[in-house]
Formats: sequence, structure tokens, C-alpha cells
Amino acid sequence: MKPITFSKNVFIPVTNVCRNRCAYCGFRREVGDAESFLMTEDDVVSILRAGVLAGCTEALFTFGEYPEEDPVFLERLEKIGFSSLSEYVARLSDLALEIGILPHTNGGVLSFDDLKRLAPKNASMGLMLETTANISAHRNCPGKDPAVRLEMIKNAGILQIPLTTGLLIGIGESRADRVDSIQKIAALHERYGHIQEVILQNYSPKPNLAKDAARKLGLCPPSREEMIDTILMSRQILPADVAVQVAPNLIPPLDLIRYGVSDLGGISPVTIDYINPEAAWPKIDELRTTLRSGGYEFKERLPIHPDFVLKGRSGKETKPLVAELADENGYRKTKTI
Repeated sequence: MKPITFSKNVFIPVTNVCRNRCAYCGFRREVGDAESFLMTEDDVVSILRAGVLAGCTEALFTFGEYPEEDPVFLERLEKIGFSSLSEYVARLSDLALEIGILPHTNGGVLSFDDLKRLAPKNASMGLMLETTANISAHRNCPGKDPAVRLEMIKNAGILQIPLTTGLLIGIGESRADRVDSIQKIAALHERYGHIQEVILQNYSPKPNLAKDAARKLGLCPPSREEMIDTILMSRQILPADVAVQVAPNLIPPLDLIRYGVSDLGGISPVTIDYINPEAAWPKIDELRTTLRSGGYEFKERLPIHPDFVLKGRSGKETKPLVAELADENGYRKTKTI
């Protein structure tokens, strides 16, 4: 049976304060909002330990982009002894490794120095390109400048960081924009060999944005046909060693796998998807049964893909734990489902 991979993770939203104001985002909060926060070390350790007990191998550290640009947030960060969020996330990554779970950081655009600080402590990292188009939904979003995001993806390649990237489908981009985005991702991988997967994530409407407002911004959930077309196009352009992924809590995956999807990303038995809290994770056992009915094996991996494990490409400080958790083929050593 053809393997379809996934990782078992815990989702840790370090903060939802963000300098960007994406029109479709349900995650971002202002510093003054009651829901905005900076997770404490105790908060994080509690989730990390619960993840290890549940058999998870990935600690997904997600946060808003450069929240320290807000002076109130920076003051809060400095009070606990850190001058930047990347410095704090480096500390949280150390804690994750001590507890026995591999960090995967995805916090928007990071500088070269931030990447260099975090790379040794992460099995892999992530940045959604989303689109190379300049779209209305990205107004007031300095970090969504396509050139800025491509520069970070390039920098991750220079530093040889195993990277997850992807497209957000249905945010006002055209098919030609999607082709251009995938071509640029492919070109960077062909140069640096560092992109392990490309997520093709369908835009999912959020309750905080009225339908009329969304329509004016060009936001529209893609049809099944659009998703299939994008999968086929991506699989045709991307090198064979780059996996194509869809999010199984946002779209039924079985019907899409035959068009080129080979990975379903991180699924958590412990935490919700804080970016899409309205979309519950599917049960892993149920997904396994569904995929088996279609002739596929649902196979657990680490946050670093098997080929990268076998090449020893994870961050320097993660290598002992990767070796402990991976089998001889680079997959998760023991099944904990």
C-alpha cells in the first residue's frame, strides 16, 4: 500500500499578537485584547508533557509575526528576561528537547539571525508563502510582501533548514499566481534542496469576517475542482522529493490523494488547531480506516520527513532525539496510535 504520512503533534500558540493584519485571519489579537497573551514557560511545559504522554513527536511553536514591534508586548517580554520573541522561543525549544519532543517553529517571517538562532534547536521549520500575488487581503501586512517571504525561504535554504512552506488557496489569487508561486518554491528547492513539503491549504472562512466583506476582498473557498487542479499542477512542477500536503481538518483528504497528495501534516490528540479553531482534528484511527479503504497506509513520521532524517538534516541539537524516535527508514520508530 502507498504510504500517506502524518506527524503527531501538540500545537503551542506562543502568542497571537502580530504585526500583520490579514483580512482572513482569526488568530491575531491586539495586545490589549483579553485573549492576547504570551504563554509562560509553565504553560508550555504542561502542553509538552501532555504531548509526550500522548505519543506526540512534534511541538509546533506558532506565533504572530514580530509582536515585539508593539512596545507594550516588548515590555512584557523584557520583564521575563528576553529581548526578542525568537530568543524566548529558543528557550522553549530547549525545554521541548529536554522533555523529549521535537520543536518545529512556524512564526511568520524571521530574520537570518533569528533563523540561525533557532535552526540548531528545531527538527524543521515552516513559513507559508501563501501567494506571490499582491492581494487586497494582505493590505497592512508588511510580512506578507512576497519578496520578503521568498527571502526567508531562501535564507532557510542557505542555513540548510528542512522547511515546510505552502499556498493558501482562495485568498484572491489567480491560477496563474498559483503556478508562479509553485514555480518559485520549486526553484528554491532545486537550488538548496531544503523544502520537505508544500501545503495546499484551502481558505476557510472565519466567523469574524462578513461574507460581503470577504467577497469584496476576493476571499472565496476553492472548489473541489480548483483544489484538484492545484494539486495536479503542483505535483507536475515540484521535484519528486517534495511532498504535497492538504489539511485533513479543512478538507476531506481521501478523494485528493490520487491526484498527488502524500502527506496530511500534523494532527494533534492533545490540542486544537488554534489557527482554525472551528475545524476539529479528525481522529487518527478513523483516518487510518478511511485511508486503508482506499488502498493507502497511514504512516507516522516525525516533524522532519523520512528522507531528511536519513540524510541527517535536522538541527544539530535535535539529532540525538531524532535518532531515538526514528526507525531505520526515517519514520516514527514505534506506533503509538
